[in-house]
Amino acid sequence: MNFEHFKFLIENTFKQGTDVEGALPAKYKDIPVERLHPLVLAYIGDAYFTLFIRTRLLSYEQNKVRILHTFDAKIVSAAMQAVGYKGIEEILSEEEIAVVRRGRNAKSNVPKSATISEYRYSTGFESLLGYLYLSEKFDRLAEIAEKAFVVISREMTNTDKKIKC
Repeated sequence: MNFEHFKFLIENTFKQGTDVEGALPAKYKDIPVERLHPLVLAYIGDAYFTLFIRTRLLSYEQNKVRILHTFDAKIVSAAMQAVGYKGIEEILSEEEIAVVRRGRNAKSNVPKSATISEYRYSTGFESLLGYLYLSEKFDRLAEIAEKAFVVISREMTNTDKKIKC
């Protein structure tokens, strides 16, 4: 991020004068979710899925934060998100698949920790979660996140068994 972007964010993020405390500034209120860039949707979807996974993990462990962080990082990795997406793809509507496709096709830099395919599918998956969150379709969002978590858990369990044999 260059200095001018940083300066713009500081000036606008902390600006007073929203209609309701905590509400978005008026210039962002009327943007339809469908028009947001897929990487913006993925940014929100990534945050949501990370929080969802961390909250789920608290059901099992509350004291060892370093272990929790290591484990949640594995679950929310591009490779595991791609597995989760492929496991739930058949339950998605045409509209949801279109959002995933937009996210998959968005231009972005692929990290070394994932293959191009894994990263594209994970970006599509995150875009879908971001889209559902910003569209306030919270029941569907929870359903998809939960089913993806189950698929990822199953895959991680099977991988661990393969390694130990």
